[in-house]
Amino acid sequence: MITIRAFRGDDADYAAYAAVRNAVFPEYPYTAAELRSFDEKRDARCFYARVLVEIDGQIVGEAHIGHMAWMFNPQIFDLGVYVHPEYRRRGAGSLLYQQLLATVAKFEPRAFLHEVREDYSDGVRFAQQRGFGEERRIWESRLNVRAFDPSRFTGAIERAEASGISFTTAAELIGRDESFWRQLHALDTTVTDVPSPEPLTPPDFATWIKYFDSPNFIPEGMFIARDGERIVGSSSLWRRESSNELDTGFTGVYPQYRRRGIALALKLQAINYANQVGAPIIRTENDATNRGMLSINELLGFVKQPAWLTMRSEQVPQL
Repeated sequence: MITIRAFRGDDADYAAYAAVRNAVFPEYPYTAAELRSFDEKRDARCFYARVLVEIDGQIVGEAHIGHMAWMFNPQIFDLGVYVHPEYRRRGAGSLLYQQLLATVAKFEPRAFLHEVREDYSDGVRFAQQRGFGEERRIWESRLNVRAFDPSRFTGAIERAEASGISFTTAAELIGRDESFWRQLHALDTTVTDVPSPEPLTPPDFATWIKYFDSPNFIPEGMFIARDGERIVGSSSLWRRESSNELDTGFTGVYPQYRRRGIALALKLQAINYANQVGAPIIRTENDATNRGMLSINELLGFVKQPAWLTMRSEQVPQL
């Protein structure tokens, strides 16, 4: 028997949610504690709901739907439907999807977005059958840290410094520069020329800073470019509890400081950090149209993986 129920948010449900998610995305493992932390940091203005599906009393799937904090529109929702590979083609995914639509019907939605990796054929087919089409393509790229040859970039950091830029880390600035977090927030939320399917709506400071209250944040792995005392660029690495690989957070430089080698210098320092701590792989993601950052990553030796597709549907079914 297939049963849909609300997500209770207790330890057992988070453990089951993590197990399903990691079975669906084995290359991107998260612990139950990490998933709970993500939920606790959600933007208060955004509606969000999660449900679970059970087959004969066993949790085999999860689905969620909600507003997008960085692209907030009260009638546009991001959703995900995930069923353990061993329990697919039994109707669980369809029931989860219908439940999501019913959950947000009161908002009179006009569009839904869903992300799936292009080589996850079951997920792509599931979305296409429900009227979703590709709207955006994001390349995931990975760097083999141990194979990286820094000698190819000798002098790159020094050239950026010669233009008047200094480099430091968040670890060195937190606690001694009272303006650090405010300046970083301004950079993160101002350098918003990254392509996106909807207009960007950056979070306020109180919401934004919650993201950094996490064991995954590495102050020593966040590199900062400054012009005098002003932060003009940053690039960060983040850890995962169940993997020794590192993820790249946002890399950005104010427009008036670009084409001076600052982003490249920041990325080189991040690679050096990853090498020092023994991380074998650095992952990053870039919009397929963001040629500026893609070209830097390609120069460094990042290798493209299957792309992540943002799929969109404006076919809002009548329930």
